Amino acid sequence: MLRVSAGIALAALLAATPAAAQDDNGNSGGRGRKVNVAPYIELSQVLTADVQSGDVLTYTSAAAGVDASVENRRVSVNLSARYEHQFAWDKTSGDADVVTGLANAQVRVARGLSIDAGGIATRARNDMRGDAPTFFGNDRDNVSNVYSGYVGPTLSTGSGPVAVNAAYRFAYTKVTEPGPTGVAPGSPRLDYFDDAKTQIATASVGFKSGTVLPVGMTASGGWTRDDQSQLSSRFDDLYGRVDAVLPVSGNVAVEGGVGYEKLTSSARDPLLDTNGVPVTDSRGRFVTDPTSPRRIAYKTDGIYWDAGVVWRPSPRTMAEAHVGRRYGSWSYTGSVSYAPSRGVGVQVGVYDAVETFGSQLQRGLRGLPAEFTATRDLLAQQFSGCTFGTTGGGAAGACMNSVFQSVSTATYRSRGIDAVVTMTRGQSTFGVGAGYANRKFYAPNSPGVVIIGTNDQSYYAQMFYTTPIGQRVSFTGDVFANYYDSGIAPGIFSLGASGSFSRSFGRLGTSLSLAAYTFSQQGQEDQSSAQALLGARYQF
Repeated sequence: MLRVSAGIALAALLAATPAAAQDDNGNSGGRGRKVNVAPYIELSQVLTADVQSGDVLTYTSAAAGVDASVENRRVSVNLSARYEHQFAWDKTSGDADVVTGLANAQVRVARGLSIDAGGIATRARNDMRGDAPTFFGNDRDNVSNVYSGYVGPTLSTGSGPVAVNAAYRFAYTKVTEPGPTGVAPGSPRLDYFDDAKTQIATASVGFKSGTVLPVGMTASGGWTRDDQSQLSSRFDDLYGRVDAVLPVSGNVAVEGGVGYEKLTSSARDPLLDTNGVPVTDSRGRFVTDPTSPRRIAYKTDGIYWDAGVVWRPSPRTMAEAHVGRRYGSWSYTGSVSYAPSRGVGVQVGVYDAVETFGSQLQRGLRGLPAEFTATRDLLAQQFSGCTFGTTGGGAAGACMNSVFQSVSTATYRSRGIDAVVTMTRGQSTFGVGAGYANRKFYAPNSPGVVIIGTNDQSYYAQMFYTTPIGQRVSFTGDVFANYYDSGIAPGIFSLGASGSFSRSFGRLGTSLSLAAYTFSQQGQEDQSSAQALLGARYQF
């Protein structure tokens, strides 16, 4: 599966590159064309020291990858993909294959019509009660590999007073089973996410205020369908709404909307043994009872509404806030976007949605910047935390911590806030991200299901900095902190920091990275480790 995923990512790049190497007339060297494709191979030696036990483990990493940025009038591609094989030097940990990457692509088929695609490969914490590793190198304890990709058309018409927009996305998400979770023996088992097919469709038609009427009007609708293989879980959300916008000054407008939504989440029961305990397969996942009826986990069917205010004093600044009734309670959403210059950007988002892991992951991918900063520091988080844009204006970045705090098969209501600040000056980039996330879980009242009605929450922050030091040396630093409370186990606090120096000798480059990590949980012994990496990369 890992080799297949890496092959797909590289094949997508190779398929896009020839198209990007031509202008609209089919000639190479078209005006405004930008092509930067940098494949590489890398060899590294990694040492990990456990502070508590004093054990020292080491492994060798052989990797191949590519960083690419392609832009012309027809095609946009941004890709950072890497396949790594780890050769363990001790008997307690075996060899491993690791794929990490982030990609987005857009092919403009015709005026207003494009095909969009993207994906992510990373590693994440799985069981919400277990270990919270912050270094995903050769550590498999409670760690799963996550792969997700999407593709679909986007239609946008801007001619005339009436605008029509529509989009469809098909996505596939796969999560591998974790290693030892660190959960106490005899604890009830949580089922492990396997894979899901997600479909998202949206459409809207409307006009701005002052064109057809003094009030701007928009009618929109959407559909989300998520089908999981685990327990035949199904999530189906269909909605339609009408929104109105009324300017009250040159910078301020009030708006409100009302809609109808029908959302149903359901699953089948796990198969039980003679003792009433769920049966699991060889990978630790629940076996579905084929005779079980479909049971409702969550359902809403009715009217919802919200109202708010929009403030836009300039094209570089916008803020909006909304309050309303949805999902049977008060709901609050909003956003802030501030880009005083091309090198500085601020983005804040407040969200509230009932969704699944697959649909939340797709929402998170859509919020990532098209042009992002890919770090060479292999001891840092690889796309599972905050991702920062290469330019501040309009693309500061986004954090995926709320998605990867733990992987769950259940439907949940996710609420929280994310904030990202990015500053770029020359070749130096500084980024800060922070947020809070809360999830309330919904699951059928089936035997063996223990997550019903629980809430988890997390607080997280990250700081990133990269800068050249002279003509051939560069430095990258990353610091992050997380607190996670699962609601069914004591909270876990984790902290990590890493730094990397890279030296270029033409196509050959060397790097030295140092890192330290720790996490603590009430009732458990703290776990701390230090890592060192020495590597060499050859770029073709």
